[in-house]
Amino acid sequence: MYNTIVFAPLFGFLAAAVLGKYVSARVSEIVTTALLFVSCLLSWIVFVNVGLGQGQASAPVVANWFTSGGLKIDWALRVDTLTAVMLVVVTSVSSLVHLYSIGYMAEDPSRPRFFGYLSLFTFAMLMLVTSDNLVQMFFGWEGVGLASYLLIGFWYDRPSANAAAIKAFVVNRVGDFGFSLGIFLVWVLTGSVSFDAIFAAAPGLANKPIDVFGLHVDGLTIACLLLFMGAMGKSAQFLLHTWLPDAMEGPTPVSALIHAATMVTAGVFMVARLSPLFELAPTALAVVTAIGALTAIFAATVGLVQNDIKRVIAYSTCSQLGYMFVALGVGAYGVGIFHLFTHAFFKALLFLGAGSVIHAMHHEQDMRNMGGLRKEIPFTFWMMTIGTLALTGFPFTAGYFSKDAIIEAAYAAGGHSSAATFGFLMTLLAAGLTSFYSWRLVFMTFFGERHAHAGHGQDTHAHDTHAQDAHAHDAHGHHGHDHTPHESPLVMLVPLAALAVGALFAGLAFNGAFIGHHFEEFWKGTIGQGPNNHIMHDMHNVPKWVGYAPFVMMVLGFLVALYMYILRPGSAQRLAAANPVLYRFLLNKWYFDELYDVLFVRPAFWLGRLFWKGGDGRIIDGLGPDGIAARVVDVARSAVRLQTGYLYHYAFAMLIGVAAFITWYLLGGVR
Repeated sequence: MYNTIVFAPLFGFLAAAVLGKYVSARVSEIVTTALLFVSCLLSWIVFVNVGLGQGQASAPVVANWFTSGGLKIDWALRVDTLTAVMLVVVTSVSSLVHLYSIGYMAEDPSRPRFFGYLSLFTFAMLMLVTSDNLVQMFFGWEGVGLASYLLIGFWYDRPSANAAAIKAFVVNRVGDFGFSLGIFLVWVLTGSVSFDAIFAAAPGLANKPIDVFGLHVDGLTIACLLLFMGAMGKSAQFLLHTWLPDAMEGPTPVSALIHAATMVTAGVFMVARLSPLFELAPTALAVVTAIGALTAIFAATVGLVQNDIKRVIAYSTCSQLGYMFVALGVGAYGVGIFHLFTHAFFKALLFLGAGSVIHAMHHEQDMRNMGGLRKEIPFTFWMMTIGTLALTGFPFTAGYFSKDAIIEAAYAAGGHSSAATFGFLMTLLAAGLTSFYSWRLVFMTFFGERHAHAGHGQDTHAHDTHAQDAHAHDAHGHHGHDHTPHESPLVMLVPLAALAVGALFAGLAFNGAFIGHHFEEFWKGTIGQGPNNHIMHDMHNVPKWVGYAPFVMMVLGFLVALYMYILRPGSAQRLAAANPVLYRFLLNKWYFDELYDVLFVRPAFWLGRLFWKGGDGRIIDGLGPDGIAARVVDVARSAVRLQTGYLYHYAFAMLIGVAAFITWYLLGGVR
C-alpha cells in the first residue's frame, strides 16, 4: 500500500511527461488524475489506521541506496502519524488540483507536460514526508525544488515566468546550503543520518560544544539553526521569502499546490519531524519563534495593499506559515501541524477559487478591474467566502481551531520566553490584518460595481508585471472587461466544493485528535514532546481574554474592510494618498527586492563582470589567446611571408648570410 501511495504519482509523471507526445492530452489528464485519486484514497486509509486507529508506525525498506564505509543509506518508507497526516494533505490537495486543472488548462497545448510536472511535484513531496533518514529527505527536498522551478516557469516563453522560476531556485539554494550543512553536522555529531539513530543519540548531545572558527559553541544548537535555514528557504520565511510572491507567475493550480500541500509545507514538516533535536536546543527554538512571528506580521502588512488577487493569497500563505513556525518554536508541534492540516484545505480553496475568478474574467488578475462578480459567478463567490471565513478564524471553521490554538500556545509559553511573547503579540496583530485584507479581497472582487480599468488613484507597483495573467497559450485572448464573466465548468467547481467541506469541518472533526484530549494517543510519540514541555497543558489554561482576543481582532479587521470598501468607497484610496510613504513601503514589500538587488545582485554582477572582463578577458585571454599565442601567430605569419617558393630568393638569402659571416670573421670574429 505504501509503495502504491508514493510511486503512483511517479508512474503518472512518466506516462504524461515521457509518453505524452505519443498519446492524447486527454489520456495524460485522465491517467495522472486517476493515479492521484488512488494514492489519495489509500492515504486516507493509512490516516485512519495509523493516526486515528491502533495501527503501528513502520518503515519498510524498499531498497539499499548506497553504502560508503560505515554510512549505509536505505530507501525506506517511514509511516507514522506525522507521515499519515502529510500523506492526506499532499494527496488530497494534489488530486483535486489535478481534477481542477483539467478544466483550467483545457486550452493549453502543453497539458501533458503540465500534468506530468504536477505528478512529479507530488511524488517528490511524498518521498520527502515518507523519508526515514536525512539523505532521503534531502532527495525529496531537492525534488520539490526542481518541480517548483519547472512549474513556476511552465510558460517558459514569458520572461517574467523564467525570472520567477530562477529566483525561486536561487533563493532556495541559499536555504538548501544551510540544510545540507546541518545534515553534515548531524552526521558528525551522531555518526548517523537515520532518524531513529539520531533521536536515540540526541539526549547525549545536549550542551555538547564543538569548535567553529575557533569558537566553542553548542553543536546541537548550530545543527538545528542550519537545518532551520533550509526550512526558511522552502517555507518562505522572513529574509528568504522573496521568491514566494513571484511564484504566482505559474498557472493558478500550481500556486494552490505549492502553497497548500507541497513546497512551502516541507519546512514545517522537517522541523516537526526533527522536533526531538529542536527540543534540546532552546536557543534554536527561540529563533524559530522570532522568525515565524516576523514573517506573520511582515506578510500580513504587505498583503494589505496588494492588487493582484493571487498575490494577496500568496502573502496570506507566507503569514500563515509564520504562525506554524511560532507554534513549532514554542514547542506546540502538534498545533503547528494541525494548522498545516487545516490550512491546506482553505488555502487550496482560496487559490482555486481565485483561479475560477481569473477564468471567469478571461485571465484578469487585478482586483481593481473586478467588482460585482457575486451575481455572475455565485458558486465561486460562496466558495471564496467559505475560504475567507476559515482563513480569518470565524468560529467553528477550520482556521478557528488551529490558528487560535497557536495564539494561545504562544501566550502560554510567554512566561518562559520573550520570543514567545513577541510571537503572541505579532500573531494576534496579524489576525486582525489577515481579516482586513481577506475581506478586502472579497469586497473588491465580488461587491460594488464592475470597473473597466485599473486606477482608483492608487499607484501601480512597478514590479507587478503580471497584473493580468495573459499567458502565452491563452486561447481566449480577451480581457475581463470585454466579455461577461461566466461560471467555471463543473470539473473546476467540484474540487472547490470538496475543499469547502474541509475548510468548514476539518478543524471541528479532528481538533480532539490533533491538540485535544486525545493528543498523546493520536501522536503516539511521533513528535518530540520532551518531559519539560507542558505547552499542550498550559495552553488550555490561558485567561479567557486570550481565547476571545483573536475573534475580536477578526471582527475589527472585517469592520474596517467593510467601512473602507462597502460603506465608504474610496476611503482606502484617500488613506493611501494621505500616507504615501507608508503606502509605497508596503506596496513595494518593505523594499526587500530592492535591498537584495543592492546587497547581492549588483555586487554579484559586478564581481562576475570583473572576473569576465578583467580576469578572463584581460589576464587569461590577454596573456593567452590574445597575448603570447597571438604573438606566435604574428611571427609565424611573418615567417610564412619569407617562404616565397622562388629559388633565386633563397639563393639571395644564402649569399647575404655568407657575406654577413665573412664580415664578422674579418672584423673580429677570430683572434
